Amino acid sequence: MSTFKDDKELRKMIFGVKLDDFEAVALAIFQFQYDNNEIYRSYCKSIKTDVEQVKKMTQIPFLPIQFFKNKIITSTSFEPQVVFESSGTTGSINNKHYIKDLAIYEESFIKCFELFYKNIQEYCILGLLPSYLERNNASLVYMVDHLIKLSNNVNSNFYLNDFQKLSETILSNESKKQKTLLIGVSFALLDFTEAYQFNLQNTIVMETGGMKGRREEISKNALHQILKEKFGIDSIHSEYGMTELLSQSYSCGNNIFKSPPWKKILLRSEDDPFEIKSIINKSITGAVNIIDFANLYSCSFIATDDIGQLHPDGSFEIIGRLENSDVRGCGLMVI
Repeated sequence: MSTFKDDKELRKMIFGVKLDDFEAVALAIFQFQYDNNEIYRSYCKSIKTDVEQVKKMTQIPFLPIQFFKNKIITSTSFEPQVVFESSGTTGSINNKHYIKDLAIYEESFIKCFELFYKNIQEYCILGLLPSYLERNNASLVYMVDHLIKLSNNVNSNFYLNDFQKLSETILSNESKKQKTLLIGVSFALLDFTEAYQFNLQNTIVMETGGMKGRREEISKNALHQILKEKFGIDSIHSEYGMTELLSQSYSCGNNIFKSPPWKKILLRSEDDPFEIKSIINKSITGAVNIIDFANLYSCSFIATDDIGQLHPDGSFEIIGRLENSDVRGCGLMVI
């Protein structure tokens, strides 16, 4: 198995990883996390993983995402700088992500943003994330707040439910040909466009998903069609991230996402959680596994509850959720 001297050496490799080196780094991170993450190691043992025989990336065990609900998933022992928490319904147990070093998260989302959208300082960033702002520990709010500050634009801000002020800002930016990113949760964007409509030329509209119980759920395609008509634009961008990750994937339209070099999507069989599907010349469908190197101090190998379609070029679509997703993996919680 590929090994590195220590976690500091691994950290240097994360954001500069080359395609040809991805598997070697993945194997090294697996060994580091197996050695330093008690919950992950117990899980690997419970499924009879022979660590010495893990020679390929596809042989690495993926931790079911439900473990973040009632276990402290950390690699090495540390006092977290922050604990990010997922949203949930009243009375539900939310997933928690214990963060050793916020600098890793910041480097991840800044480099990822600039990879897809270039210089942050060219943008005015407008946040429409009311449901997330109701909580103090949402990783999405942390990211957007940081991008707002980095943009160094006087109008970059969170706009909550002040739709009139938001509309005025967008129109002012349009008149100045100011590049603008409006990032919002789905229900808030729909609420906004019921009050205001536009014909935008210089504004990117990015939805982060989720009606959060505020509106009736509709398909992504239907949502994007409504938003395209209301905003007068040809495409809606999307962000795919989650509390349990420290890296994003972005779609510039058509719900097709791409990831940064330090993040990879694999698909597993919906019938056999340990079978990783092979992709050669045609797209495949299955349950989504994610490798996120930025999760160095939690777990970089996560089996999610999403169903996706993976394309030969590495891009992917999210097409649904596993049935009974909240129950899957619960039998393993005894570890």
